Amino acid sequence: QVQLVESGGGLVQPGGSLRLSCAASGSIFSIYAMGWYRQAPGKQRELVAAITSGGSTNYADSVKGRFTISRDNAKNTVYLQMNSLKPEDTAVYYCNADIVGTVVAGTNYWGQGTQVTVSS
Repeated sequence: QVQLVESGGGLVQPGGSLRLSCAASGSIFSIYAMGWYRQAPGKQRELVAAITSGGSTNYADSVKGRFTISRDNAKNTVYLQMNSLKPEDTAVYYCNADIVGTVVAGTNYWGQGTQVTVSS
């Protein structure tokens, strides 16, 4: 069984910062790409940022220069540092990862989501 557990969401004022964390646990052999998605009310889920096992990154145009994705392979954890937050960043943020388990073959996993609200 593999789980992704997110933390770090909350309420922040415009211009503020938050750091999201997502830790993978369970019967893990290897983790490939990890990423963060978000879904605002009434909108489709969208990719925010992704990072490969080798450290290559990809960002949505709307967050470039403000958000930074990173990972600690030893801890099976991915982070999303969010700076200069805007009200339009308000959404539920979901962690996603491609994981090969020791029992289960390569599978895409989702976390439960963490709410980020940017408001004054």
